[in-house]
Amino acid sequence: MLHKISKYIYTHITVITVYFWFHKSLIYKFKHSTSDFSLEGDYLLGGLFPLHEIEQETTLFSAETTECFRHISSKSGYHMLQVMRFAVEEINNSTTLLPNVSLGYEIFDHCSNTKNFNSALSFISKNGSIRPKEKLNNYQPKVIALTGPYGSTRTMTVAPLFTMDLIPMVNYGASTSVLSNKLQYPSFVRTMPSNKDLIEMIIHLIRWFGWNWVAFIGSQDDYSSDGLKLFNKYINNTGICLAYQEGLSPNANYSLTLKKIDKLNINVIVVFALPQYASKFIKAAIANNIQDKVWIASNARAMNQQLPREEPGIAKIGTIIGIAEKLLSLPGFNEFVYKARGTTDVGHNDSEGAIKSKTCNQACDYCTLLTAEEIINENPTLSFSIYAAIYTISHALHKLCESFIFQNYDIQTAFLIILGDDAVIDMPQFEHSQNVLALLYVPDESFPLVCQLVQLQTLSVPFSNCSVECKAGYSRQPEGFHSCCFSCEKCPPNSYVNFSRDPYTCFPCAESEWSDEGSTTCKARSVVYPQFTEIPSIIVMVSAACLIILLIAIFCLFAYNYDTPVVKSAGGSMCFLMLTSLILSSISVFFFFGKPTFVFCLLRNAIFVFFFTVCISCLTVRSFQIICVFKMAAQFPKVQSLWVKHNGQWLFIAFATFVHLISCVVWMTVNPVKAIADSWSFKDQIMLICEMGNAITFTIVVFLSWVLGFLCLLFSYMGRDLPKNYNEAKSITFSLILYFLTWIAYFTAYLIIKSKYMVIFNAMAQISSINGILFSYFIPKSYIIIFQQQKNTPAYFQTSIQNYTQTISRT
Repeated sequence: MLHKISKYIYTHITVITVYFWFHKSLIYKFKHSTSDFSLEGDYLLGGLFPLHEIEQETTLFSAETTECFRHISSKSGYHMLQVMRFAVEEINNSTTLLPNVSLGYEIFDHCSNTKNFNSALSFISKNGSIRPKEKLNNYQPKVIALTGPYGSTRTMTVAPLFTMDLIPMVNYGASTSVLSNKLQYPSFVRTMPSNKDLIEMIIHLIRWFGWNWVAFIGSQDDYSSDGLKLFNKYINNTGICLAYQEGLSPNANYSLTLKKIDKLNINVIVVFALPQYASKFIKAAIANNIQDKVWIASNARAMNQQLPREEPGIAKIGTIIGIAEKLLSLPGFNEFVYKARGTTDVGHNDSEGAIKSKTCNQACDYCTLLTAEEIINENPTLSFSIYAAIYTISHALHKLCESFIFQNYDIQTAFLIILGDDAVIDMPQFEHSQNVLALLYVPDESFPLVCQLVQLQTLSVPFSNCSVECKAGYSRQPEGFHSCCFSCEKCPPNSYVNFSRDPYTCFPCAESEWSDEGSTTCKARSVVYPQFTEIPSIIVMVSAACLIILLIAIFCLFAYNYDTPVVKSAGGSMCFLMLTSLILSSISVFFFFGKPTFVFCLLRNAIFVFFFTVCISCLTVRSFQIICVFKMAAQFPKVQSLWVKHNGQWLFIAFATFVHLISCVVWMTVNPVKAIADSWSFKDQIMLICEMGNAITFTIVVFLSWVLGFLCLLFSYMGRDLPKNYNEAKSITFSLILYFLTWIAYFTAYLIIKSKYMVIFNAMAQISSINGILFSYFIPKSYIIIFQQQKNTPAYFQTSIQNYTQTISRT
């Protein structure tokens, strides 16, 4: 046991050794009568314990000293006193720690926050007087070190009297984090956890169970106010909301506080108050029929002493989670108490003699009435802290006695007792009750608060959140002041919510990503466009290739039979311009496949539109010429003469081609066509397509082509009754109607349907338009040239003209 303690208190020893250096001339003996309150020794230790408690203490300072024996007795305080006496006796009997040196003690009953200065002044006095101006290293106070008092407020009240003279205070019962400030309290150390550790443990527990809507109930003292301050500080950025807080007083309306908590739907209540207030608060909860709450008690064992073992209704209030230090047994303590009681006249009231004692607050009328069992069974929460405090002082003194040499380095105060693996756990009875969860925490190098949950299977975790957590894919929408209160809104398509990043925002997906409504991540979009290797693409390209071969073959056929009547009636040299235009128009089909680029986008439409319009202009002028020869020559001979003389057909074609060329150039230069990524048509795809460019210029280009087509259709209709060999009405009408219907269907589908195969539809529309002219105009004439040569003679054509003339004359 001594080895374990000395390993733990090494830092404390070094600190206190430094303080002893300033008072190294204090080696003298004190003479006091032997009693529970004093013991003579070579070195005198001071002890302050709450043998009595004031039920309701005024906060006003007064020079009047409180006589503690006139107030409520506190048996646990007498238990603490006996632990100190036991530790001192054990050290005095040791042959290794402080050999040939005896420790003595002077103990006082400390029951008030502000009216027990007499004991503190007694400790720092020398021969009954205090000399404030005396040099520090020459000053010889009555005690070399002090343990106590119990409670943060009481400690902060008397601590300046000791720390200003660097008298070591090794405290066992003050947890406020303010005392950790070495600038204000340079000689203060403690052997119990600070509020900082306790609050961190509570927050860790709350987060562990997923709670975020909690109440904090304290008392009006430094212990609770420090705890509340730390709680507010450490819940930042944890998602925990402090929905309600209050500091209790003895006359507080506990019922009203509980109603407020219940109205706010708070199911987790942190009770960070002194035991007397905490127990009253729990009793009020029972009386008000508060049910199914979680009560996190910071002073579990002390509070349990205030509650009756069989309190009616305690099982209904919910689950009590008590946070306490892991207990260690003190071997030999029970025997020490039995021995001490054996030498005491139990039942004899010596209060009158004690009251008449020369020194105030060293009287205890109930102490001699206690049996050994009553003392042993008192709350042991602080037993080891007191025991460790005495050993901390002793080891420091032992080190000083061996050598006055010390190392001067920064001291980090250890706030928790380091426990060995073979430490004995002494669990009070309340820790095994059905509705109480005992929580033990042990400091660890990697994480300062390691929880060990006992009877966790008996705890049904209640809901204590301001709002139900949003489902996956829903973002939080703040409601009210607290960040824990929110509504949930489903993220729209192409957005996502990332709770680890920001649960309140639906972040948009990148352009290359997509998501469904209510998503937590974005998925990568697939990039689509017609590949050269796809079946539809291959079919279209093979069709275009066959079409080009057929057009070239017809070109060669017409060139070979150029002087025949069929070729001349079809337009003669104009046929070659038409066939060349159709061949070049067919080439544009191959630019519809593969990844779109600016060049591909430019060639796939511009080539076809321009050259196919040239072909239509040839058909238009050809139809007009036939009408002129057979119907208008007689009526307008001069016009006919000028048309033939100046090659009117070629002028018309050149003019139409030039106008259309200008319109195409404007179309290609004013906001030209370009490859774009269509990310809006499909949620999971990005289509690489060619934009049509400026809508107005594109409309002009198409309009000019369609006007020529309409004129051609009109002229061919007017010549429907011409000689059979010159009657192109049916073929031209068919080809142009097919042309118009094909492109009307395409543009309609383009506006309605979004698919990567619309590009293939565009290519098929071009092939269809070319095929319309090829099969309605050129194929029939090629058939006559090859298979009906008797019709490809001048005589046959003359006969057709004569028959037409006779028919006209009869009408």
